[in-house]
Amino acid sequence: MYVAPPPAMALFETTDVARVFAERERPPAGYPHWDKVRHLDPPPGLTPEEWWVAIKLGRSTRPLPLRDPAGESFSYGLSDEILRLLHFVDQRCAGEVAMDEVVTDDAQARGRYLVNSLMEEAIRSSQLEGATTSRQIAKELLRSGRQPNDRSERMILNNYRALNFVREQVGERLTPTLVLELHRILTDGTLDDPDAAGRLQRPGDERVVVVDADSGDVLHEPPPAKQLPERLLALCDFANEPDDGERFIHPVVRAILLHFWLAYDHPFADGNGRTARALFYWYMRMRGYWLVEYLSISRILRDAPGRYARAFLYVETDEGDTTYFLLHQLGVIERAVHEFHEYLQRKIREVRDVESLIAGDARFNRRQLALLSDALRHPDGVYTFGAHAAEHRVTHETARTDLAALTDRGLLERTRRGQGYRFLVPRDLAKRLRGA
Repeated sequence: MYVAPPPAMALFETTDVARVFAERERPPAGYPHWDKVRHLDPPPGLTPEEWWVAIKLGRSTRPLPLRDPAGESFSYGLSDEILRLLHFVDQRCAGEVAMDEVVTDDAQARGRYLVNSLMEEAIRSSQLEGATTSRQIAKELLRSGRQPNDRSERMILNNYRALNFVREQVGERLTPTLVLELHRILTDGTLDDPDAAGRLQRPGDERVVVVDADSGDVLHEPPPAKQLPERLLALCDFANEPDDGERFIHPVVRAILLHFWLAYDHPFADGNGRTARALFYWYMRMRGYWLVEYLSISRILRDAPGRYARAFLYVETDEGDTTYFLLHQLGVIERAVHEFHEYLQRKIREVRDVESLIAGDARFNRRQLALLSDALRHPDGVYTFGAHAAEHRVTHETARTDLAALTDRGLLERTRRGQGYRFLVPRDLAKRLRGA
């Protein structure tokens, strides 16, 4: 069962601070909360509570404009692990980062991967909030453009539309109006009260309170509804602060704190988590962290929802120290980047393996081999007689023979377009070539 830290002021008043002061230089590994520290063996001569005082003395945090309902400031720290993770994100997600050939070959390939990534995030983010539609059906829904059949499918479609909406807002200042429109898109047609889509909760509305299932203790009580307009304006001001102002906060830290802030305020009847994560994507893309668009953060969060919830809980129970949430989210980003690159490498190996398999195959001439290699790297490619003839400097009849032979073997799919034909790449081309 979760145990909150002892009251800090009471501990300081009853602890011989001078005696424990030296231990501040030897904290336990990581950035543990009291919930973990209480299970560890303290240094000789110290009680767990005294060690907690030493740990707190060694932590340096900076205040944030985010405040709790009583007016106490939240804060954040820049531990060594946070600095390492920020450096990782700067290197891998921003600037002129070299990406694998399978994504950077052309705009069409990049667009395909982006669409797939936005779909994945829309699905996983909705599932994290209760959508029960399977990934396979959700992908079919988004690709086909059909109307959703139930609330879960509506949530996923809305999420996909919202992620595209925030992409369109890159470069814009964040305003309460924009946040409300984002929430309206996310929750359209999914709420018990349709009027709650795109508006803040009002005094008299039921606010969501998080209660510990074992003890019955209140773990999170959001700010009163009457404070929400002012708090949303403060959130927008925080998002719009310039880097050369009085306070510099690393852009990735600010993006994660926007996520935390909106989730903490919980200003809407439903859809707060989805709105918070969409704001994170918006800010990261606006600040040049373009690779984040290709990552599905929610897929990793859904794999371990308890850690996600615990990161919020640790912040609120340890004097508003958001370092816990920063560490969690930065770790999620790092894992997502590693998994994305591993996926790309698998795809590249698959393409090269199939290319090696068919290289020199007497059943294909050099022009057909070149087309198949291009098709493996560009599954959305479209081929025509004219383009094939021009590329290889052959007659129209020779081009017709090349493409017709590949179609007869099931390696291209022919469709009619006006007076001519287009040839498309089968989704399982690699598999078909292995069995050819």
